[in-house]
Amino acid sequence: MKIAGLDRIEKTKMDMEGAKDVWKQVPISKNDGSPVFSFRVFTVEPGGHTPFHAHAFEHLNYIIDGHGTLVTDSGKEHNIGKGDFALVLPDERHQYKNKSSHEPLIIICAVPKEHE
Repeated sequence: MKIAGLDRIEKTKMDMEGAKDVWKQVPISKNDGSPVFSFRVFTVEPGGHTPFHAHAFEHLNYIIDGHGTLVTDSGKEHNIGKGDFALVLPDERHQYKNKSSHEPLIIICAVPKEHE
């Protein structure tokens, strides 16, 4: 068993091409013995965004705080906010954008542990 407050988990800046002002934390991972999923937390600073990308595995997202948009393959922007869930299917292009000028967008992202 592992219990860890998010405030005690190291934050690292994402250096992935296309990311702007995004921080990553990994509170639960394969290194903790998780048999299936890893939980990552992304903090997207005001005006920031994740890369517009796709990958071969699904991920499950929950918005902890803030609001913004989830951009889909077609370019459509769906409003998202605190308390919302999103399922991104394998090979679905997507991008999270923080539209706020003053508050971070904080997202839990669960992925298969092999892809953390």
